[in-house]
Amino acid sequence: MILRLRSNWNGVMNPNNKNNYWYCLSLGDGMMAPMPSAEIEEKFQQSFVAAGKPDDMAVFTRPESEGRLHCEIMAYFSPAAGDVAKAFDAEPCAKPARAGLGLLAGKQICWSMLFPESEA
Repeated sequence: MILRLRSNWNGVMNPNNKNNYWYCLSLGDGMMAPMPSAEIEEKFQQSFVAAGKPDDMAVFTRPESEGRLHCEIMAYFSPAAGDVAKAFDAEPCAKPARAGLGLLAGKQICWSMLFPESEA
């Protein structure tokens, strides 16, 4: 399967601070998303273990429709998962809003680390 990329680069990040980049990748529609999701989980686990299982390393998914009849599943890679994102040619994007996200890979503690504004 060839993954279609979606560019979310809005210039909202400081290009001099690449460590804060989030990345996004379209996994296709809900019917096709399980295959690339499994590939991402596998690659993530390898990198996650090699990196010492950092609490802030995670991949999230969310169905997004943007007014279309069918939704596409988007994957969002935290900055610490940048190497995994790059392996799938994901593109830099703004930090996603927490609403509607599901944790695809990573520790549960990542929620409070990556979305502290949601803890209030």
